[in-house]
Order: sequence, then C-alpha cells, then structure tokens
Amino acid sequence: MSTESDSATSAALTDGNWEAGVLGGITGAAAMGILVLVMNSPTLAVAIPSLYGLAPPPSAGAGLVVHLSHGAVLGVVFATGMAVLGTPSVRTVVAAGLGWGVVTWVGLAAVVMPVWLSVVGSPASPPFPNFAPPSLLWHAVYGVVLGGVYAVTRTRV
Repeated sequence: MSTESDSATSAALTDGNWEAGVLGGITGAAAMGILVLVMNSPTLAVAIPSLYGLAPPPSAGAGLVVHLSHGAVLGVVFATGMAVLGTPSVRTVVAAGLGWGVVTWVGLAAVVMPVWLSVVGSPASPPFPNFAPPSLLWHAVYGVVLGGVYAVTRTRV
C-alpha cells in the first residue's frame, strides 16, 4: 500500500509541468505587480521588501524581485496541483488558477504576511488578519494569469 501511495505521489509531482508553473507564476506576479503599482500601493516598495529586511528605504525594485520569486515558487506548487488533476481543459485550469489566487490571498497575504511584518518590525505592518479587497483583486489577477499561461504552455515548455 505504501509503495502504491509513494508511486502516485511521485507521479503527481513529476507529471506536472513545473516549467510552465514557473513561467505562469512569474507572468502572473508581473501582472499583479503592475496592478499594485497602478493602484499606487506601497506593497511592492515597502511591505514585500520588509519581509526580508530590505526596507526602509522604500525599494519597488527589490520588492518586485522578491514578488516575482514568490510568484515562481507558488507557480510550481500550482503545477503540482494541476498534475494531480491530470489534463483538465483550459477553462478548468484558469478557474483553478483563480482559486489558487484566492487561496494565496487568504493564507499568505491576509494571515502570514501581517504576522511576518509585525515580527520583523516593518513600518508597513498591516492589521491582522488583513482581508483587504484590493489585495484580493491583485491575487485573483495573479491566479487567472498563472492559470492562463500554464494552460497555454504546459505542453510547450
């Protein structure tokens, strides 16, 4: 029984196209980052760099590098989830991307980030939990773009 379970887990992890996950994650994070900048939020310049002690001073460049890195890693996790589902339709992958964006908003942006920023003493520490509607929009955009790029590139990269 353990061998069957181990084999299934191994297949799920290797059948997902992690390269498409990285590409989708970076593209989704870039789209999200553009939206954050257009909405004039200090998230990229202060909050995200603060997670790693890179602010102050404010640095949108450092925040963007960290943000794109987070997007890539979360894209690989998404690709692993897609491997478990098999080869769903483009519509299903995009919908799963939207769901993944909402999950990252709840788990990471609303819960983990406020705690982490508070622990490191960031000037951008939001309240806990931080269920900010603009952040939900940003993460939904991340997820939809991630899902779309993953769906289109999963058999090409």
